[in-house]
Amino acid sequence: MAKIAMIGAGSLVFCKTLMSDFLATPALAGSEYRLMALSHKRLDKMQAFVKRMIKDNHVDATVTATTNRREALKGADYVVIMIQSGGVDEFRVDYEVPMKYGVDNCIADTMGPGGIFRALRHIPALLEIARDMQELCPNAVLFNYANPMAMCCWALGRVPGLQFVGLCHGVQTTMDLIGSYVGVPKDQIDFLAAGINHMAWFLKLEHQGRDLYPALKANFEKPGYYVNEKVRAEVMRHFGYFMTESTGHLSEYLPYFRKNQKALDLYCDEPAFGGETGAYYKYCAMLAKKFAKADPLAIESTALGPRSAEYCSHIIEALETGVPFRLNGNIRNDGYITNLPNGCCVEVPIFVDRLGLHPTVVGNLPPQCAALNLSNVTVQGLAVEASFTGDVEMVMQAVAMDPLTASVLTLKEAREMTAEMLAAQRKYLPQFAGKTLRKVPTIKVPKNVKRAEVPLDPALAIANRFGKLAKA
Repeated sequence: MAKIAMIGAGSLVFCKTLMSDFLATPALAGSEYRLMALSHKRLDKMQAFVKRMIKDNHVDATVTATTNRREALKGADYVVIMIQSGGVDEFRVDYEVPMKYGVDNCIADTMGPGGIFRALRHIPALLEIARDMQELCPNAVLFNYANPMAMCCWALGRVPGLQFVGLCHGVQTTMDLIGSYVGVPKDQIDFLAAGINHMAWFLKLEHQGRDLYPALKANFEKPGYYVNEKVRAEVMRHFGYFMTESTGHLSEYLPYFRKNQKALDLYCDEPAFGGETGAYYKYCAMLAKKFAKADPLAIESTALGPRSAEYCSHIIEALETGVPFRLNGNIRNDGYITNLPNGCCVEVPIFVDRLGLHPTVVGNLPPQCAALNLSNVTVQGLAVEASFTGDVEMVMQAVAMDPLTASVLTLKEAREMTAEMLAAQRKYLPQFAGKTLRKVPTIKVPKNVKRAEVPLDPALAIANRFGKLAKA
């Protein structure tokens, strides 16, 4: 029977959801679940709740809990990662420090300064887990739920021989919305989605061979539809395709929607998770404060209902039974999307059976879609390389290349903000131990400064000549 290691099992939302899914899957009867977290504070509560689920639903399963990662991984068949290095305290830095400099975020866990620093905290931990797996369970499949998905999976893709996939619910939950927008049940829509995590494009949407895009686009010209999806609607209106993820997420990945108050008022004035400033951090801080005083699992129902939208239980079921399952997953780009860089992380359709995970070749994305993806991929690559090399200058360069940050800050401001975040989170960034960001002083140029004697650029010489002619 399957041995499943749950790393980061103190995650009250993800661990509970996934465990409910696993226990509701008949093909996983008899499985062994190993819950692992760094402390017993939440871990013991989660183990007690899982035991109640097993008992109340008469499920054939065993569950153990440990703070020893190697103990959880030894001989495992599957490894599920749900870590959040630094917890809510470091998340506060991810949100509040950029906000102080004028970089306004809603979610702050995928791109921007917050997403970059979350990646820098997670990558060393993920690599440690991967190294332990190579020794203790070399044939296991790793399922990553830790954000920022693309940067984390880019790093995992550099570990030789590691079997992994990054999982998100963006595609399947967006399909629920699309179904309601076009009046067709989700399970009757044939679709092709591909791109990068949180920025995957629905390249095809069809119902019995009929293209659903004309209806979708027509509806988004109506105020009642548009108001629900201002950011995604604007991107589709100008770039031609609908995308995964919400207004709150997508508004951070592009330079158009949060760069000033005018843009925020136009596109990000919806209720929480629709784009409001700091919505996700404030929500997480509220939950942490609430859970510190009470155990929410003590009053949670142990009933096993239908499985959630999460892919994980379905993938393990397909690997165990051989019954094929299709998903959209995050993997290393080995030619699957041909106009995005090889080696980066892409989100593409994947088929699963007993023989493993079989990604599909999508080919080229529409050029404008690839261009928007590349604006994020460039940042992701710099952040991953910075973590692997310990290059603090590259951290600043990743931050400076972020589309939203670049629309708001000067290079000097981006450097100062990066330095402040590095100092605040240093204990979670072992790859930069003993390293500090260079200080680049401001050069003041007096009005009467004499220019250095250098050959004049020909283009500038022509411009000066025409300028003088114009004045004459």
